[in-house]
Amino acid sequence: MIARLRGTAVASTPDGLILDVNGVGYLVAATPAAARKANGADEVTVDIYTHVREDALQLYGFADRAERDLFVQLLSVNGIGPKVALAIVSGSPADELRRAIVREDTARFVAIPGIGKKTAERIVLELKEKLGTLEQVEPTGDLMARDALVELGWSIVDAERALAGVDDALPVEEQVRLALKRAA
Repeated sequence: MIARLRGTAVASTPDGLILDVNGVGYLVAATPAAARKANGADEVTVDIYTHVREDALQLYGFADRAERDLFVQLLSVNGIGPKVALAIVSGSPADELRRAIVREDTARFVAIPGIGKKTAERIVLELKEKLGTLEQVEPTGDLMARDALVELGWSIVDAERALAGVDDALPVEEQVRLALKRAA
């Protein structure tokens, strides 16, 4: 099983990155974070998940171990295959997705193209116990402030990014005001 590749990114195709490792080109379906890591670098190391089927051997690449670990956990959810798991991990940083699971924030997953309400609920239900408590994964943000921004027409991802640097100890109204000010 291939777990890590170190080489030069020689091309980027719609199917993924092509990593040249000692003269052998590996096609790796990579997350955006892994593609950014590889872009312009002389040499890049990518964590790999090798998926073997009867008719194919596919490599999935990640910028770091946290992305790969979440990807593997998502594969354990009934009905989630590697392409859907890659889409989920590609949508947001792994720590944000872990917080969403622990908070039972299914809206975070429904916002990802190809993920419906039932799939989002299944992800939360099957992974919540495996990820631990809220205190273990909850360093930032306030869900109510994020929801207020979403009600104003923001996407979930944009709302969370705007609130990333805002002190979550502040009242919700103040958090929203500061996020709006930062976005202006």
